Amino acid sequence: MALAVLAVQQADSVALSGLLMAALLAPSVLVAPLVGVLLDRSRAPRLLVAGGAAVSGVLLGVSGLLGILPTAVVVGALLVVGSCSPVFMGGLSGFVADVIPGEERAFATDALSYNIAGVGGPAIAALLVTLADARVAVEVLAGLALLGAAALLLLRLPARPTRKDPGSVLGDIGSGMRYLVAHRPLAVATLSGTLTQIGAGGLAVVALALGVERAGSLDAAGWIVTAFSVGGLAGALLTAWRPLRRFDAPTLMLGSFVGTGVGTLFAALLPGYPATLLAMGAAGLFVAPGVAAMLLIRQRESPAALRSQVFTVGAGLRGSAAAIGAAGAGLLAGLGGTTLTVLMAVVWIGSGAILLAYPRNPVQLVEHAA
Repeated sequence: MALAVLAVQQADSVALSGLLMAALLAPSVLVAPLVGVLLDRSRAPRLLVAGGAAVSGVLLGVSGLLGILPTAVVVGALLVVGSCSPVFMGGLSGFVADVIPGEERAFATDALSYNIAGVGGPAIAALLVTLADARVAVEVLAGLALLGAAALLLLRLPARPTRKDPGSVLGDIGSGMRYLVAHRPLAVATLSGTLTQIGAGGLAVVALALGVERAGSLDAAGWIVTAFSVGGLAGALLTAWRPLRRFDAPTLMLGSFVGTGVGTLFAALLPGYPATLLAMGAAGLFVAPGVAAMLLIRQRESPAALRSQVFTVGAGLRGSAAAIGAAGAGLLAGLGGTTLTVLMAVVWIGSGAILLAYPRNPVQLVEHAA
């Protein structure tokens, strides 16, 4: 959000904001398989995760110098951040069930952590953009990212079991990709979770257009994103407190993503800025149960030897889909905030509908030989 506003402040370009979001998010899918294999093989995964987070924090600070440094340098820094992100955005989730007792509660807590960040980030950005400017907001958030990297050193992440014949890195990448595509429960859940991010990735750019349209202010965009994130936090707290065990994971994903789409559609169609905020908050309320269910499917449907790769590739695909959403929203900015929000709602609803193809009697998971 802060980067999007910074692009408008420095270059008066919503399209540039979409380009920056794309640079930040697009590379993850390309490096995710390699990152997953490295995490599965690492004897000290904590250091690998913390190192990736630290590099990201430093280069996010560089990106805040847009308008001082050449745009190409900022885009390059964001591309490196996007390449590091699967280490901790996805890679860390692959270890959650190892350090938090109970799979359902572990992944509900993981989803909660994302939502806390999702509320804190836009809220801090909106506040600092109002009190100072977007550059200050980016630099403060970069500093917080570095604190997060330091905090990772306090975790104990267990190494994966040592394999007798690990084979080549390329061989492991090939095995992981084949499994991800061929194992239908995982493939359907991955496709659905990936497509949701086309809508989510465009949120910052859509909020810019919608905020100007409904409230006549760039600052309003930050509060639209914050409303969505506050709803997401409430949903995550409820899910962590009372995991929805009455529904199986694919059903929960379906209902969650469709619910988010319907709430977003109301935000587009209801008149007035206050109604927009309320509807976006309601839309966010449904997100966390679906994300927790998606992570649970990844855990249950992946063999231990490929688990980090499944998590990092899943996160990488979601990051790249978010980049497509951000770039697409930037290119379509001329359509106006209402139309863009309707398109975002359609993406969420469609991604949920994909879960109708989830097999109700999935093939029993067979662990890869160590």
